[in-house]
Amino acid sequence: MTEARARFDDSQGALIASGDWQADSVAALPDLAGKQVRILDGTGVTQLDTNGAWLLLAAARPQAGDPLPELRAFQPQHLDVLNLVAQHRAATAVQSGPRQAGVLELMGRSTLSAWMHVIGLTDFVGRLFLTLAVLIVRPRDWRWREFGAQMNAVFAGAIPIVVGMLFLLGVVFAYLLGDQAQQYGANIFVVDGIMLAVLREVSPVIVAVLVAGRTGAAITAQLGTMKVTEEIDAITTLGLSPLTVLVIPRMMALLIAMPMLVFIGDIAGLAGGMLVAQQQLDISAHMFIDRLVDVIQLKTLVVGLGKAPVFAIFIALIACRMGLSVTRDARSVGANTTSTVVQSLVAIIILNAIFAVTFVRLGI
Repeated sequence: MTEARARFDDSQGALIASGDWQADSVAALPDLAGKQVRILDGTGVTQLDTNGAWLLLAAARPQAGDPLPELRAFQPQHLDVLNLVAQHRAATAVQSGPRQAGVLELMGRSTLSAWMHVIGLTDFVGRLFLTLAVLIVRPRDWRWREFGAQMNAVFAGAIPIVVGMLFLLGVVFAYLLGDQAQQYGANIFVVDGIMLAVLREVSPVIVAVLVAGRTGAAITAQLGTMKVTEEIDAITTLGLSPLTVLVIPRMMALLIAMPMLVFIGDIAGLAGGMLVAQQQLDISAHMFIDRLVDVIQLKTLVVGLGKAPVFAIFIALIACRMGLSVTRDARSVGANTTSTVVQSLVAIIILNAIFAVTFVRLGI
């Protein structure tokens, strides 16, 4: 085994190597700081493996993107090894660690992302309105079978969880209000509080949250999976509009199902409150219903039911757009499904706050 040696020729700008070059030959490299290697001379190289080739190339061009120096007097098998290492050196180079983004950069990225989201949603809403206009002119293109399937999934499948959740919330509100009312002998007014809380706020908001988490996430996952499996591309290839076939039936189903679910939630919430009032406050079912009939106002019921279609439109828009925005990988499906739930919940809270302020200003 011949000891590896290397020297730098300033006149030619050549790194001249000799001997056996392997992984432990690094000590044979001269100091090349501030020098440019134009020629890599292998006249005296007797053996060369991939480790030795990597050492010589790293010394001749420190950065993987630097131009390859002239390879001179290497044996053919050594040239093959050098070319192979040079070809794959960039892929095996040590990657620099992630750069820590500053506060301003993070704010800028977040602002840009939010702005692009607004633009994308605006574009989606515009295309959806154009599609609806075409369907109004040509009603035979409505997908009634798909609409029926979505109604079954959105409405019938959600009834048990809506009834259970609102019934329990009615029980909770009756307990909380009853505990305070008993201190002042105003047990009967618990009916008023339960009625206002359930009909105006609790039922529409809780139903919207449940639908966003159950149906909104399911819509995004369905459309996203269809995007990954290229089913949406197949629909477009057949000359059909994905908005007509997939989006509008789901949106109409949500628009119709939400008010009905809120009404069912109203009944379940009042039933839970009535049960607690009977057990804790000695208010019989007959007294509870009589008081409810006396104090209930049409506007109270209409306010709660009127919120439902607005919530439904926003949930459907967010869910469908996020589903159609999925890229062709499973990770994107999960990320967009999570984003749908988060965006829907934020939209519900903001819309409910707007409704509350508006109704107070209008005296409703």
